[in-house]
Amino acid sequence: MGLLDILLGRTKPVAPDLDQLFALPSAAITLQAAAGFTPTGSGAVCFATVEGAAFEQTHREVQALLDADSDRTGPPVELRQDDYGYSWLVSRRAPDELAQLVNDLHAVNSSMEVNGFGPQLLCSLAGFTDDAGRRLALVYLYKRGTFYPFAPVPGAAERRDNALELRVKAALGNDLRIEQDLSRWFPVWGAPGL
Repeated sequence: MGLLDILLGRTKPVAPDLDQLFALPSAAITLQAAAGFTPTGSGAVCFATVEGAAFEQTHREVQALLDADSDRTGPPVELRQDDYGYSWLVSRRAPDELAQLVNDLHAVNSSMEVNGFGPQLLCSLAGFTDDAGRRLALVYLYKRGTFYPFAPVPGAAERRDNALELRVKAALGNDLRIEQDLSRWFPVWGAPGL
């Protein structure tokens, strides 16, 4: 970054660090101890849909790769679209298989990136729940290389539990690279995998 960039207020974008996803299993232990949340076994990768044969081929290859896992129990990986037009590749594992779920999320992100579709990647998430039925997602922002918690209020139409999100932020500060700019903690309403 040069002097002109500094004077004009331009910043260099943060390079995605997909290996940050591998910190989720240890963060889950901290999350359970600090707040009582355990993995649901569901996770998803969100990306902007692109039309074209190359993108469709990449999507088919990623889905086939994940579905070929002989240790997978339950439903296969599925592609879903949300109300906002974004695509989600959803993976479901047993709740005690968070490490395998993280491998799935990493494989999807890596494959999309290697095939030139990194700019379409938006976020990845892993779902958690507690004994009271509250849901929580740890969301990885692809373009920022950071995580943030998203906690929808049960039964409420598009309301967040901000206090819970801030408690989780404080609890996981040593385990995950947490997004410090709270304006980037985007809601992921109706996200598959949450």
